[in-house]
Amino acid sequence: MQQADRPWITVVWNDPVNLMSYVSWVFRTHFGYSETKAEKLMVAVHEEGRAVVSSGSREKMESDTEAMHTYGLWATLAKDD
Repeated sequence: MQQADRPWITVVWNDPVNLMSYVSWVFRTHFGYSETKAEKLMVAVHEEGRAVVSSGSREKMESDTEAMHTYGLWATLAKDD
């Protein structure tokens, strides 16, 4: 795959402010993830310090990252490795 074809990702980072239940709720609400998937991502954020929560075009990942900021979560976008 060429570099230009690689999708972008939205990464949510662990923070000392938001409750785990709230982070899971954000993932269910914004992304429409099942409770199981949202909980798995939330645990990854909590235990590993980060989780990739979405991937796709740069424009979509910019939108998802901004949405996470609106919810008060720490998030960044990056090229997928």
